[in-house]
Amino acid sequence: MKDTPENLRSIDALLTIMSNLRDPDGGCPWDLEQNFRTIAPYTLEEAYEVADAIERGNLDDLREELGDLLLQVAFHAQMAEEQGAFTFDDVVEGISAKMIRRHPHVFSDGPAQTPDGVAATWDDIKQAEKEAKGAPPSGLLDDVPVVLPSLTQAVKLQKRAAKVGFDWPSAAPVLDKIEEEIGELRVEVAAKDADKTEEEFGDLLFVLANYARHLRVDPDAALRRANQKFRTRFASMEETAETRAVGLADLTLEQLEELWALAKTKEKKT
Repeated sequence: MKDTPENLRSIDALLTIMSNLRDPDGGCPWDLEQNFRTIAPYTLEEAYEVADAIERGNLDDLREELGDLLLQVAFHAQMAEEQGAFTFDDVVEGISAKMIRRHPHVFSDGPAQTPDGVAATWDDIKQAEKEAKGAPPSGLLDDVPVVLPSLTQAVKLQKRAAKVGFDWPSAAPVLDKIEEEIGELRVEVAAKDADKTEEEFGDLLFVLANYARHLRVDPDAALRRANQKFRTRFASMEETAETRAVGLADLTLEQLEELWALAKTKEKKT
């Protein structure tokens, strides 16, 4: 039986617990069989659950989900330490040094900047770091992770391209491009070409993400907000149907639309 750390508020306690879980002598069988690849999906899931708690404005859940995400960092660091690659302390030292290095306007004599200026300085320092490491030259888009959510990835790709001037000068012409993409989508839908329809639908989403970028809107956050709005309104429809002793599946489309309109009215009154 492993000893339980006394001060559970200490990061050392978490690292000790993680080490015990991975100990071949008395550790947890499930934790012991994991590796970086098997844990990666949990890491992504926990990051999304942090975002979900923020979206719902639930700080108690946020505290808990941040703990779950921190556990993922400890888990990966423990596995790396077992391989002699790096430790949790190395992770902390690395990110601390990076934050100091990339904020010269805070930690050294760099000039005060606007948020856009800070972002530009961050990118310049990041590029200088790559060059200092002797990293081979790569394409401007090569280090945008392909595992990012599609909308987020689209915005990052577009931002990179904009750095070399490959961008619309304003949001207005992007709207024209959206209309053009909708027209092309209509053509493929009418032709019943499934592959081309998917391609044109993707093009439309890509341009919509670009429009969001020009409006300084996070398209992924906007869609999550729309999803939550739909959840809320649909739940209201279910509640109304229940008070009328009917099931949604038993109603006509017209009756469902009536409940939807009622849900929107209730929403405006709250």
